[in-house]
Amino acid sequence: MLPTHNKEKQSPNSLKVLCFTFTHLSPKAEFLIACGLVFVFYLIYGYFAELIFTLDGVSGWYITLVQFLYYTIFGLFDNVRRERTVPIKIYLLLAFLTLGTMGLSNFSLEYLNYPMQIIFKSCKLIPVLIGSILIQKKKHNVMDFLAAFAMCIGLIFFTLADSQVSPRFSGYGVFIISLALVFDAVIGNVQELAMKKHNAPNSEVVFYSYGIGFLYLLVLMLLTGDFFSGFIFCREHPVETYGYGFLLSVTGYLGIQVVLTLVRTSGATTAVTVTTTRKAMSIAVSFIFFTKPFTMQYVWSGLIIVLGIYLNVYSKKSKLTFKDIVNKVRFIFETKRNKRSQMSDQEKLLDV
Repeated sequence: MLPTHNKEKQSPNSLKVLCFTFTHLSPKAEFLIACGLVFVFYLIYGYFAELIFTLDGVSGWYITLVQFLYYTIFGLFDNVRRERTVPIKIYLLLAFLTLGTMGLSNFSLEYLNYPMQIIFKSCKLIPVLIGSILIQKKKHNVMDFLAAFAMCIGLIFFTLADSQVSPRFSGYGVFIISLALVFDAVIGNVQELAMKKHNAPNSEVVFYSYGIGFLYLLVLMLLTGDFFSGFIFCREHPVETYGYGFLLSVTGYLGIQVVLTLVRTSGATTAVTVTTTRKAMSIAVSFIFFTKPFTMQYVWSGLIIVLGIYLNVYSKKSKLTFKDIVNKVRFIFETKRNKRSQMSDQEKLLDV
C-alpha cells in the first residue's frame, strides 16, 4: 500500500534522517526510501546486538546503560529548546517501564539466541492485548484473539525447537524475555494514554524516558556493584562495547524515527507489514552471519507466528466479532438446509 497524499499535505510529515530531508521527492519515492531505511537500520541494529553478546562475560545491564546514555544524548539534541508537555510523574513511570523492557531484553541475550529473542518480541501482541483490556478497558474483535492464539502456538513450538537444538537455550532466559514482554504491554498502553492526552512529541518522550531510565539504572548498578565490573570489562573491550554500542544505538534511534514517519505517511498497517518482514530478514541474517544449529521446526513455527501477526494487521481493518462469525456459520447452514429441502430424493443422494 503506497501513500497517495499530495505533496503539500505530506510535507509536514516528510521523511527526515539526521540533517537530510526528502521533501523534493514524490510520496512514492519517499515511501520506498523509508522502507529501505527500516531494513538497513534494523538489520544493522540486530547484527551489532548479537555481535556484542558473542563476547564472553559481557553484561547485558551495562550495555543497556550505555545504550540509554546514547539515546538520551540523541533525544537531547532532538528536543533542544522545547518545554516539557507531560507531567514528570508520568515520565518517572515510563522510564521505569522502558528500563524494564529494554534492560530485560538485552539481559536475555546472555541466555538466548538472538532469533529466539526476536520471535518473543514479535509476539508482543499477547501481553499488549491483555494490558489494553486491563488498563484501558478496550474491547477487541475476534481476529485479535485468533492472532494471539496463533502467536502462542507458534511461540510454543519455536521454544521447543530451540530447547532441543540450541546449546545456548535457557529456561531462565525465556522467563526474562517473557517478563520483558510484560513491561512492553504496560509501557505501550501508558505511552498511548500520555501522548494522546498531552500531545507530546516523540523526541520529548525519548529524552525523558531514557534520560530518567539512565539515572535509575546507574544508581541501581552503583548500589549492587555491577557498574564497576561492567566498566572494567568494557574498558578492556572498548571497540566491542562502546563502539558497537554506539552503532547499535544510533541505528536503533534512527530506525524508530523512520518507522514513526512511515506510520504517519502510510498508515500503521503498512508500517507493521514492513517491520514484520524486517524481523524475518533479521532472523535470516542471524543464521547467515552467526553459527548456530538449525531445524525446519524453526521455519513452520515461525510461519505460524507470522500468520498471527498478519491476522492482527487484518483485525485493524475488520471489526469482525464472535457474534458475526456465529451468524455467518448459521447463514451457511441455513442456506444449505434450504437448498436440500428443495431437492428431490435422487438429488439429495447425489449431493451426499
